Amino acid sequence: MKSAALAEAALAAEAMPEAARDLTGSSLGGPGIAGPRLAGPNRAGADLTGPDPAGPDRAGPDPAGSDLAGSDRAGPSVTGANLAGAGLATGLSLGGPDLVGPAPAGSDLAGPDVAGPDLAGPDLVGPAPTGPDPAGSDLAGSDRAGPSVTGANLAGAGLVTGLSLGGPGPAAPGLAGPDVTGPSLAGRGLEAIFPLLPTAGPEGGIALYRAWIAANPGALQAFAAWFNLGVELSRIGRPAEAEAAYREVLRLNPRLDAASLNLGSALEAQGRRAEAMAAWECALQPLPHRVMLLNQRGRLLEEERRFAEAETCLRESLALDPDQPDVVQHWLHLRQKACIWPLYRGEIPGRSLAELALQSGPLGILALTDDPDLQRRSAAAWLSRKAPPAPRRLSPRGGYRHDRIRLGYLSADFCRHALSFLMAEVFERHDRSQFEVFGYCSSPEDGSEIRRRVIAGFDHHVPIGALSEEDAAARIRADEIDILVDLNGLTKGARLGALRWKPAPVQATYLGYIGSVPLPELDWLICDAHVVPPGLAHLYAPRPLPLAGLYQANDSRMPPLPAVSRAAEGLPDHAFVLCCFSHHYKITEAMFGRWMEILRRVPRAVLWLVEDTASSKANLLRHAMAAGIEPARLVFAPRTEPARYLARFTLADLFLDTTPYNAGTVASDALRMGLPLLTQSGRAFASRMAGSLLQAVGLEAGITADLDSYVARAVEFATQPGLLAEARRACARWAASIGDSEGFTRRLEEAYRRIRLNGC
Repeated sequence: MKSAALAEAALAAEAMPEAARDLTGSSLGGPGIAGPRLAGPNRAGADLTGPDPAGPDRAGPDPAGSDLAGSDRAGPSVTGANLAGAGLATGLSLGGPDLVGPAPAGSDLAGPDVAGPDLAGPDLVGPAPTGPDPAGSDLAGSDRAGPSVTGANLAGAGLVTGLSLGGPGPAAPGLAGPDVTGPSLAGRGLEAIFPLLPTAGPEGGIALYRAWIAANPGALQAFAAWFNLGVELSRIGRPAEAEAAYREVLRLNPRLDAASLNLGSALEAQGRRAEAMAAWECALQPLPHRVMLLNQRGRLLEEERRFAEAETCLRESLALDPDQPDVVQHWLHLRQKACIWPLYRGEIPGRSLAELALQSGPLGILALTDDPDLQRRSAAAWLSRKAPPAPRRLSPRGGYRHDRIRLGYLSADFCRHALSFLMAEVFERHDRSQFEVFGYCSSPEDGSEIRRRVIAGFDHHVPIGALSEEDAAARIRADEIDILVDLNGLTKGARLGALRWKPAPVQATYLGYIGSVPLPELDWLICDAHVVPPGLAHLYAPRPLPLAGLYQANDSRMPPLPAVSRAAEGLPDHAFVLCCFSHHYKITEAMFGRWMEILRRVPRAVLWLVEDTASSKANLLRHAMAAGIEPARLVFAPRTEPARYLARFTLADLFLDTTPYNAGTVASDALRMGLPLLTQSGRAFASRMAGSLLQAVGLEAGITADLDSYVARAVEFATQPGLLAEARRACARWAASIGDSEGFTRRLEEAYRRIRLNGC
């Protein structure tokens, strides 16, 4: 039974769990995202100086999130390989005795990630760890479970037949106490306890391994027993004891890299992230495990916003194995977030940028291309990996007969997130004689005032964060919702799995993700005729539902603003201040090059950017110097609280928008504060958001069709005071147009009445 080739094949079998919470999102090695929970953008942050990666951009840092994002996850993941458990390697013969046992099918430890790709490396087998499978990076599902184990159960069913450790060693004190020690186990192989494990339960299994270790000191199979003991301890949330078990494995066999993988996960579960990375770095491993370790390190480095280092890890991983779509997603988005240009120079063998674009993930693709067809196909490819179909449809095809339309809003962002700031007044203003409003909430309880306001705006607040996708869908079906409006799309925290059950007869997606969400169970994409021109509607999925007027909801209330000054913000008093408070991943090489051209043509101008990440800031300064621009002409604004973020706009002269991914909420905020905005409108929804806002206030002079016109118009604004004054007068129409929440709500309700099914 010593089949080394078969063992290597089993160890190489990959099942990369995917967040966000990226959308924006995706997880590199963190918890796999079962169902829509993502990727992608970091939504709970209090920093509102820049856009949220996918959708309304006034949230904190990107997921990634996401946003690998994005991958925003809630803890380390389990790349588990139970080296003695179900479905493992039959070989890996190192000269020791064959360990036998039936080999049940391995279990996939991470369901479809919906917030970002999970780069945790291959599932090496074994039953899934305890606790709910959280939701990805990189872009949906819910990161609620604790850290998982990369464990390979080294002695259970379907085990390694060999793995000689080279010599006995005493058991570590305190770990192998005589829980159930008896003479019947002395001198017997570890396989003697396998038949007892299925009915023993977690604690019983731990007791059996301890008993066997105590009864067989110095046995050749001791490493396997210690390994399996570590896996079982990790599964029930005892990482400190698991750590000790894995250290004993490595004392007995320092070359067993699977133990190093699991040791790193146990350390991460205890919050000892630096030690976890050191364990993975020092491990000796064959190619498949080397890939896993690089992915694990890349995930933690990205979570710590050390983007340049994370990018290096994932690039090395892809050089070893380019067939990792989730890793590709995170790697490309890391390069976007760190402003590493050119974005692609052929680093992945045999792959073109066009091929990689289809694996770039829902968030990254919006900043990569202006092609709505390619964006749709990329999102569809991601969904095919992350959100499998549900077994059946729950809602009746003809709808219901209710006196009032039952309107359900589904979101993970009913908290201090940009979406809540945009939508709160809509919830409050719905006509209760016509609509009954339900809020299906997967959001964290952050104690914020905006969360309290949003919840108060619903007739029924229904927490579903702790529910499985099926149970969440069943709850929505039980409420007989007429129209279910998904407010996440492909961003972190999305409940795509619930949507796939079709719990409502009509399902629409709105605002959370600015592009196609090609789930067959979605019926409508709420937009307007500018962001999705009629001639391009066939390139989107689901079917576009244009509102009359502007697509974007806004809150008419203005919070009290603090006093701000240029001096306090580090700006020259007499400069012409160009600003962009969007996340840096939206800044492309071509766009930044044109900004540098504007600075060359307007010598008194400075460029004011948000201070996003250390990597991107350093690279932007380097790119500016390469373009002949003094670094002092780039000013970076630290993140701040919402009121000061809004007040800062009054200090600038012109907002420079990004393309192909425009500012959304940030653009609306700039116009609200009287700051003229310049954009380039392209073909895709994401590249036409700012243009729709400018049309709403009558500032068409701020809309350009190409980058040459963009540069020329920026220079005109900077050198013609009359043109700029006229633009500021247009901004004064914000309250009567973009800020008309009452009028917007009535138009939205009219669209709902058109798509409602009446139970016929």
